[in-house]
Amino acid sequence: FNHESPRRGLEFVTRKVTMTAARISHGIDECLWIGNVDAKRDWGYAGDYVEMQWRMLQQDEADDFVIATGRTHSVRDMINHAFNHVGMELTWSGEGADTIATDQSDVVRVRTNPKFFRPAEVELLIGDYAKSAAALGWSPTTTFEQLVEMMVDSDMAIVAEAVENDYAPPQPPE
Repeated sequence: FNHESPRRGLEFVTRKVTMTAARISHGIDECLWIGNVDAKRDWGYAGDYVEMQWRMLQQDEADDFVIATGRTHSVRDMINHAFNHVGMELTWSGEGADTIATDQSDVVRVRTNPKFFRPAEVELLIGDYAKSAAALGWSPTTTFEQLVEMMVDSDMAIVAEAVENDYAPPQPPE
């Protein structure tokens, strides 16, 4: 299932959210343009998943295991937590392609755009790691909230360094 970290590429929704939140908080961008904010995913920390992969490799016989958190969060959840972590509380309105989120000053900070909607969107992805826990004693240790904060903190540092040294910070592709 989806494994995330501050090293995730900017073309992925998780990193697009965290980098854009950092850019907005530094006054570089005004708005995050996004697709379906109601899609739900089982997002876990890549470091936890690497530990599980290592445990799999220690087995005498190969077997199939699910590496997941067993929890699901929407893109909207990720956006809310990322923006809250940079000091912006969002209020949502509209639905589908007309969804927006405004900050405390009523500035639109998030807009959906149909061009970012996937044509064959899977609304819900969630994994069951029960076999991994039973056979290998593994369970994820990093929460969704910790993961989002880790990614936002990393992107805030990247943007701050760029601003301090007068160069353009990374920008997620459209």
